[in-house]
Amino acid sequence: MRKARARKGLSQAELAKLVGVSRQTVNAVERGDYNPTINLCIAICKQLDCTLDQLFWDE
Repeated sequence: MRKARARKGLSQAELAKLVGVSRQTVNAVERGDYNPTINLCIAICKQLDCTLDQLFWDE
């Protein structure tokens, strides 16, 4: 997720504002310390122009 966010030129705070969570939540998701809801996953994917598979599932 961090790489996709960087490709879009967004900071954690900017992405957090776009999806309606705190910067700390975005940081925790990126570190793997927080299991986001499916709604949050979808919101993040929309902002980062990625699919759920691309962003959240390992190959």
